[in-house]
Amino acid sequence: MIQILSMLIYNADIRNFFTGTISRSPAKAACVPGLNCYSCPGAVSSCPLGALQNTLAGGTVPFFITGFLFLAGALLGRTVCSFLCPFGLLQEILYKIPSKKIIRTKKLLAVTRKASLLKYVILLVLCIAMPIAFCLRNGLGSPFFCSWLCPQGTVSAGWPLVLLNESLRSAAGRLFVWKSAVALAIIVWSVFMFRPFCRFFCPLGAIYSFFNRTAIFGIKVDASKCTNCGACVAACKMDALHINDRECIRCGDCKAACKTGAL
Repeated sequence: MIQILSMLIYNADIRNFFTGTISRSPAKAACVPGLNCYSCPGAVSSCPLGALQNTLAGGTVPFFITGFLFLAGALLGRTVCSFLCPFGLLQEILYKIPSKKIIRTKKLLAVTRKASLLKYVILLVLCIAMPIAFCLRNGLGSPFFCSWLCPQGTVSAGWPLVLLNESLRSAAGRLFVWKSAVALAIIVWSVFMFRPFCRFFCPLGAIYSFFNRTAIFGIKVDASKCTNCGACVAACKMDALHINDRECIRCGDCKAACKTGAL
C-alpha cells in the first residue's frame, strides 16, 4: 500500500495521461527519492537519477542533487527501493503472476552476486563518465542511462506518450524500438525472478546501497536473540548475504522469517 501511495503521489497530475502531454508542475524543480521518469505524463517532480545526468551533461556541478541523494541515502538507504520506487512495485506485481520461478541455488547465488555489480558499472559509465565526457567534447552531454536503458522511462513515459500523442508516434524510431525491447525483456524476466532490474541494472539502487550499513532507518539485529540460524538470509529474495548487505532493500521478509524475534 505504501508503494502504491508513493507512486500516486509521484504521478499526481493524472489529467496528462489522457492528453498525451507532460506535466508542467513547478515541483519538478525538486526530486522524489525513487525512480520515476520526469517525462511521465503525470510526474509532478523529477527523478534524481535523471537530474544527476542532466546536470553533469550541462557542465554544472550537481550540488543540489548530490545533497538530495546523500540525505535520502543517509536516512533510508535501499529502503527507498522497497517502499518508494514505482518500478520496484511493477516488478513485484509481475513476480506475483503464477509461474515457475527461478530457484536460488548456491551456484546461482554466486552468479547473481557477481552480476549485481553491473549496476555500479552502469552508474559510473552511463550516469557519470559519459555525460561528463560528452559535455567536455561537445559542450553538451546527454542522460545516457535515461536515453538508452531505463525501462521505467519507457513504461511510464515513452509508451503512454507515443500511444496518445500522434506527433511523437510518427517520430518514434530505432531508439524507441530498442528501449521497448529492453523494457519488455525486463517485464518478462520479472515474472520469473524477483526484481531483476533492481538487482542487476539500477544505478539509483547502487547509490543507495553505499548507505545501507549506516542509514538511520533499516533493520537492526538483537544479538542477544540471534541464534545464527540463517533463516533471514534464506528468506531474502535479493540474495543479500547478511542483514543490511548492499543488496538488502529492507522489505521485511527476513523479519517475518526470524523465529526468535531478533530482527
